[in-house]
Amino acid sequence: MDRSNQTSPLVRFILLGLSAHPKLEKTFFVLILLTYLVILLGNGLLILVTILDPCLHTPMYFFLGNLSFLDICYTTSSVPLILDSFLTPRKTIPFSACAVQMFLSFAMGATECVLLGMMTFDRYVAICNPLRYPEVMSKAVYVPMAAGSWAAGSTSAVVQTSLAMQLPFCGNNVINHFTCEILAVLKLACADISINIISMVMANVILLGIPVLFIFFSYVFIIATILKTPSAEGRKKAFSTCSAHLTVVFIFYGTILFMYGKPKSKDPLGADKQDLADKIISLFYGVVTPMLNPIIYSLRNTDVKAAVRNLVSQKRFTW
Repeated sequence: MDRSNQTSPLVRFILLGLSAHPKLEKTFFVLILLTYLVILLGNGLLILVTILDPCLHTPMYFFLGNLSFLDICYTTSSVPLILDSFLTPRKTIPFSACAVQMFLSFAMGATECVLLGMMTFDRYVAICNPLRYPEVMSKAVYVPMAAGSWAAGSTSAVVQTSLAMQLPFCGNNVINHFTCEILAVLKLACADISINIISMVMANVILLGIPVLFIFFSYVFIIATILKTPSAEGRKKAFSTCSAHLTVVFIFYGTILFMYGKPKSKDPLGADKQDLADKIISLFYGVVTPMLNPIIYSLRNTDVKAAVRNLVSQKRFTW
């Protein structure tokens, strides 16, 4: 293979995005921009509340603050690029910038998978073994748990990104996506990607499959414990503390399973429609889910709502 045809740090990729549907670009530009502003405001407010209110200095809200910060990082790694692609007829991105964006999006997604599992463990101990909760979920435990989530996601992203960027890319440099999504980039490689696929499968089993199984079995025990609670008020309170987290889990994992698990159309016309649907679903996963997280936790959590009202009344921050 001629080395001049292989990729180098000077090579630029073309992001296709919604260029085939120019009428949709203006509409989605406004929608995505407004959604991004809500993400920054909602998650930023949630981080401030968990830091400034002493009543929220608990493991659950520490994890929630990490989740909000993660959502801000995840969307910031991709949304500005998406918005720019809606305004630029032929959007290009340098090879190095593509690698950075791929790393950040993969790292944030993988970290959230692990972090949701850590949050489930916190709820499991709080409901199934409340007397030992202060001992089991001490600061010496929950801080390393959160740090481990970030380390696991970042390590996996380093491996996947480095493997992808070592591949030769010759000829077609058009990425059929809004961003440098790793699967879309791998399709452009003109070499065997078996190692990449095996590595991604292993990462998905460890960072996606294991947390999903852990969350499932944990909630089996949590629900069983709640149903054994004699007091109706106790059952209601226990369910309310888990409902927000469980809702976020369903939205996050449900979107992933729907996005990557549905069958592909073999009809060319159907394939075009499915391609558009896949892109819209990826937008939902990338921006709507991070927007919903603070809303869900705020609406379904009396502690957070009380903390927000308290901070506003004390004028600790300005709008």
